[in-house]
Amino acid sequence: MSKMNVESFNLDHTKVKAPYVRLAGKTEGTSGDTIYKYDLRFCQPNQDHMEMPALHSLEHMMAEFSRNHHDRVVDVGPMGCQTGFYLALLNDDSYENVLDLLEKTLQDVLEATEVPACNEVQCGWAASHSLEGAQELAKKMLAKKDEWTEVFA
Repeated sequence: MSKMNVESFNLDHTKVKAPYVRLAGKTEGTSGDTIYKYDLRFCQPNQDHMEMPALHSLEHMMAEFSRNHHDRVVDVGPMGCQTGFYLALLNDDSYENVLDLLEKTLQDVLEATEVPACNEVQCGWAASHSLEGAQELAKKMLAKKDEWTEVFA
């Protein structure tokens, strides 16, 4: 296959073993800042996926709670394939920091009593949420924390 512009399209999804956390890209700005993009893979590609209400709630929670633990979170966004999220950090290339950030954020998800911004004023599809589903996803990911550094089978 020819090389694609999108990094994840060049990743052989049949060779990875979820769950994992990997550096997916690095973009250097003209002013010297660097964005580090991480692939936070929750589900095995082409075998499993997150259901939308749970994924949507987990997205809200990770976007909100991650910023309580790191002051340079640029974005947390879901993958369209519903198997994980992308995390973008500004000027922090520490893989250990990312692992720590993910663990603390998922612990916050487990302790949450509601989904942040789960209303029609703050969310574009407020009817599609599941606190319990998001917490189950967080619990499963945390249970396999010792596997996060192993990307390939």
